[in-house]
Amino acid sequence: MASAEFEELVETFEFLDDWEDRYGHVIDMGRAMPPLADDQKLATTKVEGCASQVWLVPEVNGQGATAVFGFGGDSDAMIVKGLIAILHSLYNGLTMVEVSAVDAPAEMARLGLNDHLSSQRSNGLRAMIERIRAIAAAAQA
Repeated sequence: MASAEFEELVETFEFLDDWEDRYGHVIDMGRAMPPLADDQKLATTKVEGCASQVWLVPEVNGQGATAVFGFGGDSDAMIVKGLIAILHSLYNGLTMVEVSAVDAPAEMARLGLNDHLSSQRSNGLRAMIERIRAIAAAAQA
């Protein structure tokens, strides 16, 4: 289950014929994301396991399983910031239960990114997904 925003992104990617166009779109998505303030770039918001510097700042509205998830994110690499934007479109606005139910690797595969990301980028993407899932799990506890 993905957000409506992610479904729109899947449709957009279907119209982009080659990887270079998709890659450019990912970078544009990253540029469109608002940057985090320097005081949000902390050790506690930094995602370990990424080759680039990545920070995810959760924005949880409500409590428990029905709380609504959102997050801000930033990176020092434009392609990674674009991947953050994709994850934002995948998870933003879902409840914590829905966040936990998302099969992120399968959803990301719908974009055709798996074959075009380096192993370091793939590992970083997995680390970001794990952080999001951990936030959702903690919010439900």
